[in-house]
Amino acid sequence: MTALLIVIVVVLLGVTVWQISKIFKLSKPVGESDSPIANNKDNEKQGQLMLIFMVLFYAFMFYCFYEYSKFYLPESASEHGYEYDQLMFITLGVIMTVQLVTQALLYYFSYKYRGKEGRRALFYADNDKLEFIWTIIPVIVLAGLIIYGLFSWSEIMNPIKKEDTRVIEVYAYQFDWKARYAGEDNTLGKANVRLIEGVNQLGVDENDPYAQDDVITRELHLPVGEPVLFKFRSQDVLHSAYFPFFRAQMNVVPGMVTQFEFTPSKTTEEMRKSDYMVDKVDRINDIRNERNKQLEAEGKTPLDTYEFDYYLLCNKICGVSHYNMQMKVVVESKEDFEKWMKKQQEFKEVIAQNN
Repeated sequence: MTALLIVIVVVLLGVTVWQISKIFKLSKPVGESDSPIANNKDNEKQGQLMLIFMVLFYAFMFYCFYEYSKFYLPESASEHGYEYDQLMFITLGVIMTVQLVTQALLYYFSYKYRGKEGRRALFYADNDKLEFIWTIIPVIVLAGLIIYGLFSWSEIMNPIKKEDTRVIEVYAYQFDWKARYAGEDNTLGKANVRLIEGVNQLGVDENDPYAQDDVITRELHLPVGEPVLFKFRSQDVLHSAYFPFFRAQMNVVPGMVTQFEFTPSKTTEEMRKSDYMVDKVDRINDIRNERNKQLEAEGKTPLDTYEFDYYLLCNKICGVSHYNMQMKVVVESKEDFEKWMKKQQEFKEVIAQNN
């Protein structure tokens, strides 16, 4: 009902403005030009408005860059992420430079060459030299960006293989994730969704010798400074494994295995202590503290204090609970990682307990 009333009010306001405009038109002095053709005064006013719009446009743009810079991601937490960020900033730099120059010229020329009575526009049929210049420059710039991007993409997607690269399977299903670590042999056992039964929720082949020492967890732990090869598998629909702080994303497709490799470069504790994250956590907790005052007054449970953690997110709309599909990622020292791994049960132990 409220929405209907708002629509009615807006319509009535529109009708009112329209009627007022008709009154102003009727009240114009006799003899004032009523021609629909623009005159010198009209052109002068429109040219000045273009300059004013240009100033406001750039002022608003720079304000947005400054005001919303706090929402940028911090420095990358993976080794390949630095190359990724550099490529993005170079591309943005080129785009912004072109935008600044072309938009400024557009508004300035709109003012400079505004219409004047008695002045005719110059007929300029063509200029091969000019056309060559404004064609070849974009071609060179775009070719440079594309070639640079292809080399960067190749380095990220096809890194130099190392013997100590740890193999981890990331398994997606509506609406959660699980991780499966290769054991001492660093080889994942075979798996198939047709083998899902009971506690074997990932469909791991119980008869495969490589699967016996695999470790299945609900939390992803990674040793800092060591390369990790992720193999992604989906049980049901299309998901997308998204690690924003590591600048990594890979689609998780039913019926096939996709993969992505990266090396974590910052532990969770190091990221928590960074200036960016300290400021962000403080801002979030300030907002929560204000909200908690309201909740306490209403007799409701207050919000917990926020603490930063890395998370694996789903970046495909995969169903009604897509928004909540996440898994905590802990990046830690190799020693802490090994201690954590020793506490986990191997696949053969889990199966033995449930048989």
